[in-house]
Amino acid sequence: MDAEALISDLAARARVASRKLKASSYQERKSALGVIADAISANSERILEANQKDMTSGESSDRLLLTQGRIDAIVDGVHQVSNLPDPLGVTLRESTLPNGLDLRQVSVPFGVVGMVYEARPNVTVDAAVILLMSGNAALLRGSSNASHSNDVLVEIMRAALVQTSIPADAVQLVPSDDRENVRALLHARGKVDLVIPRGSASLIRMVIDQSTVPTIETGAGVCHVYVDEFADLKKALPILINSKTNRPSVCNAAETVLIHKSVAEEFLPMAIAALSEAGVKLHCDEAGQKVAKQLSIASDLATDTHWATEYGSLEMNVGVVDNLEEAIDHISQFGTNHTEAIISESQEKVDRFIALSDCAAVMVNTSTRFTDGEQMGFGAEIGISNQKLHARGPMGLEAMTTTSWIVTGSGQIRQ
Repeated sequence: MDAEALISDLAARARVASRKLKASSYQERKSALGVIADAISANSERILEANQKDMTSGESSDRLLLTQGRIDAIVDGVHQVSNLPDPLGVTLRESTLPNGLDLRQVSVPFGVVGMVYEARPNVTVDAAVILLMSGNAALLRGSSNASHSNDVLVEIMRAALVQTSIPADAVQLVPSDDRENVRALLHARGKVDLVIPRGSASLIRMVIDQSTVPTIETGAGVCHVYVDEFADLKKALPILINSKTNRPSVCNAAETVLIHKSVAEEFLPMAIAALSEAGVKLHCDEAGQKVAKQLSIASDLATDTHWATEYGSLEMNVGVVDNLEEAIDHISQFGTNHTEAIISESQEKVDRFIALSDCAAVMVNTSTRFTDGEQMGFGAEIGISNQKLHARGPMGLEAMTTTSWIVTGSGQIRQ
């Protein structure tokens, strides 16, 4: 079967499943997620074995790795999603028109949603359960280097759904062994209602540029920490270190720290020393280079390429700015509208930073790592949207719904 025929078949089966999902009750979907969580937990050894094959057969990475702790976190996320309020059938607005017609706008599923993503097999489960709970059928296309993990996870979820009233075809895996399958998925307009990319900037750009199916653009994370002139430096240092080193491979890890010149003399040596001790490779402006040299710490001179790079590793840029406006100018030039953090005890400066920041999330005196669906109480996330239409920031259940207008009359006709 060629790629176009394959996607057409998968999408047709997903469409049938999506209609049943849309008509399902909240309790049916909630119960199905509980069965999925139990199945994943019961099969953790099998999942770890499959993941080990991925880790040894190709390019291994922290994003690809599953551990028992990460599987436990996946299961916990499924339970959290299942306990969220029903996102479907919610009346968003209601009114009675002068002619007596009752007008209601209610939340409904998109229908069939395709996910195109790299590594991170936890996304396979996160996306599936968020889409199920929001009444959408899922077509999941992970990367080939996670194929063993994804195969097993989808097989487990589909087997679990067979035990419920939710059709197994509500979750299907698009084979990752042929890149033409991605192209066919992106061109399946009318068969697939929405495509969401999640991964590297190059993957996201490819999906956005090539897709004829509507997309929600999740974004790369060139995130910044700005240490203001009124910062509490005792807070600033652990926030900076956490933002960079807690999990450097993910999109909400900070890539640049910008330091106000009035606190640079005190904070630059602290920051450079602490980052270096944490194993972070440094790319500094001239002021940072000077301090690094004094501390006998290796660093490169930061270039525009460095400032614009999402490292996904233990690398970070360090720069000094004259004021908050210069920090915002720098962020506007090199950032990706993901997450920006300000460390400041001045509410005036905080308010100014928020007002000038054009991003999905602003962190005030806290780590960039909190831009996360689970951390924000969504249970899990299907991705973090940097765009401005429909959804922005971490996308949970509500972001996976659209609306319908229900107009109820008593025999009125238009004159």
